[in-house]
Amino acid sequence: MESNDPLQPAKYRGFVVALGASAGGLEALEKFFAACPTDTGLPFIVIQHLSPDHKSMMADLLGRYTVMPIKLVEEGMPIQPNHVYLIPAGTIMRVVSGHFVLTQKTPHVLSLPIDIFFTSMAEDYSDKAIGIILSGTGSDGTRGAYVINEAGGFLLAQSPKEAKFNGMPNSVIATGLIDDVLDAEHLASRLLDYIKNPQKIVKQDTAQPGLDYEDPTHLIFHYLAQTTGVDFHQYKQATVTRRIERRMQVKHIADVKDYAKLLEIDRTELANLRRELFIPVTRFFRDTPAFDDLQTIAIDDIVSKADNGNGIRIWSAGISSGEEVYSIAILFFEAFERARRWPNLKIFATDVNPQAIELASAGHYPESIAAEVSPERLQRFFSKSGSEYIVKPELRQVVVFAKHNLLADPPFTRMDLVTCRNTLIYFQAEPQNKALQSLQYATKPGGYLFLGSSESINAIAKGFDTVHAKSKIFRRNYVNMPLIGLDNSKNSLKRQPRLTRQFSKLNALETSEVALLDETSHQLISAYSPPGFLVNDHQEIIHLYGDVKPFYKIRAGAASMDITRILPDGLISVVSALLFKALKDQKIFYSDRLKLELEPENPCLLRVCVRPISSNADEKFALVLFEPLSLQDNDPQSQTINLDDETAARIEVLQQELAATRESLQATIEELETSNEELQATNEELMASNEELQSSNEELQSVNEELNTVNAEYQEKVLRLNQLNADLDTMAKAVGVATIFVDHNLNISRFSPDAVGLFKLRDSDLGRPLSDLHHSFDNEHLIDYFEQTLKTTLPFETELIHQNHKSYLLRILPYKIPSSDKHGAVASFIDVTGISDQ
Repeated sequence: MESNDPLQPAKYRGFVVALGASAGGLEALEKFFAACPTDTGLPFIVIQHLSPDHKSMMADLLGRYTVMPIKLVEEGMPIQPNHVYLIPAGTIMRVVSGHFVLTQKTPHVLSLPIDIFFTSMAEDYSDKAIGIILSGTGSDGTRGAYVINEAGGFLLAQSPKEAKFNGMPNSVIATGLIDDVLDAEHLASRLLDYIKNPQKIVKQDTAQPGLDYEDPTHLIFHYLAQTTGVDFHQYKQATVTRRIERRMQVKHIADVKDYAKLLEIDRTELANLRRELFIPVTRFFRDTPAFDDLQTIAIDDIVSKADNGNGIRIWSAGISSGEEVYSIAILFFEAFERARRWPNLKIFATDVNPQAIELASAGHYPESIAAEVSPERLQRFFSKSGSEYIVKPELRQVVVFAKHNLLADPPFTRMDLVTCRNTLIYFQAEPQNKALQSLQYATKPGGYLFLGSSESINAIAKGFDTVHAKSKIFRRNYVNMPLIGLDNSKNSLKRQPRLTRQFSKLNALETSEVALLDETSHQLISAYSPPGFLVNDHQEIIHLYGDVKPFYKIRAGAASMDITRILPDGLISVVSALLFKALKDQKIFYSDRLKLELEPENPCLLRVCVRPISSNADEKFALVLFEPLSLQDNDPQSQTINLDDETAARIEVLQQELAATRESLQATIEELETSNEELQATNEELMASNEELQSSNEELQSVNEELNTVNAEYQEKVLRLNQLNADLDTMAKAVGVATIFVDHNLNISRFSPDAVGLFKLRDSDLGRPLSDLHHSFDNEHLIDYFEQTLKTTLPFETELIHQNHKSYLLRILPYKIPSSDKHGAVASFIDVTGISDQ
């Protein structure tokens, strides 16, 4: 919205500094501005949590520590250097094209003004954005710090040890994005050091294959590859170089050779650079309209066509800290509830950064996600713990996290939905094409691909049709796809352009044959293989083959993949006995002929076969196959067993195991029964009160921060008033003139020591009417003089004669009481005897 009006000032294009503070932030702000020069050429924007019902005194209080103009922001006000801007109470503030935009804050709703302003500042000023987090409770500013880091900006935080309330500093420091943590009085000098030391790397030709140890940029890439297994030659060099320059600026290093030497010995800085290059920025339901389209176009379609036996498979690549993969899981859960069907859901979440995987798998997020996730979803899918939201187990267990390099590791296969948002934009053209081929290979025909707003498919990815161009949703067609040439992960530290070119030159005939064979294998298994389950040694089903609907029975109660909870009643004992024997002896076993009525009035003959699967892992596996007798030939090598004997042996083993626990269980059952009724009675009360507490907790926390801010301002004001009172009392004593202050009712409000002798005053006379006091002047109209002054609000002077024959000049001056329409008066009695005698 940059204005073309010649009367409007041009957009300020320098660095912009935003200071986020909450409870206890006043003291930190005072220390910051006391140490900050006033001619830096920087604008400083202060964002606080302010009560909408309280008029802030921040401008007056900060005015004692800086001579820069302090302005309360108004709608459309432009940003100017060497100014301090304050957020108005009860508003949410953003910056657009160098001008402030204000919106009214919704009452009684948790708002995050620091996050909102940081985000808009990063979008408007990119790498010129500087964010500083000061004292405060909660986690406001944390999400905005991610956006500033993504834009290449600079981040500082007040030391938690110094901050009165360390919630906000601790929260943003925990992200690992903060460039420095200092006491408040040292933040300004650190800020100026950063701005005054811009670093630039002399552009190198990084497209050359191989490693040139004389080139410091190549050497930096080599160190990164050693620790991450990622070849950053494949990333866009402008982005990588800009991030390296930023770290050089933070470390005050001007020469890239010196920075490469630092990385060789400083593993902490190498980790910081790695974190910088991976750009860990995401949020829940990022680009909300695109997620709405994904739900209505892709997810609802996938759920409606899902087979309970095979389930739904999702691959989310480049997940960063996991917000988007949990967003997709939430949409699927909601789609299941709408469709009233719950197929098995498995989401594979991958990223090349192991730290991001660890963070995402923990599922702990700051309370600021309340600005991204609706209250209903927060209550349904998250648990509140302190200042964090934790993903509930039912949502977490459908996601499998793994480290995966999109450019070097083999892709997943036969996915119903593949998402890769805002990752491809960081790759060069050839690696980007390679990643797209990997995503195409992973998506099964009829499946969907979901990309970021700045990404799109190209001519190489012919296997996709565009479903929604704006939201970047594509659908896999049935065009044969090429086999992708992937680098060997063991050799990922070396660049292999020749190998990549060889793979890219695979002719269409070879690649289509591979795709045809892959599809043929799936067709053969579906057409000719008997239905069956892959089971582990805990008798849990981990994979389904073929049409298992006749053998898949869902029972009421807790969801379970235990084979005894899924099989029809007539097969449970048979399969359990065969599994026990086959896994124990590691041999193939068949059951006798079984006549089962799997469907009403449709009996069938079948034989159950259990085949143990050899595996290098400690866990044992077996295939449970249901073979129709009409298709089963006699196998001379197979063995049949007497089910009665094996069942008896199996029961004996189980009885021995159960006998040891039966007695202890019986004892505890009685205790549980007696306490169960009490627990049920209290549980309902706790549930009801918990909802009320959760709903009021956020509002109380917001109000508490506002009260802390108001209290700090009042304390500062009280200190100033005490100082002024002390100054006034001292001045009255030093002047030596009898002085009396009265309010609009002529009640005494203050008097100087010299007035005691004239009016016989005592300290207890404060608040008494002046007319009640006896004076020593030969004038009966003294009180009338005061009343005249208050009525006319004009000064009055006259000469009075004291009983001791001294002359006094009476001067009465009116004064207005601030924040009131009332007037008071001050009277001074000056001894002019010497002057009168002359």
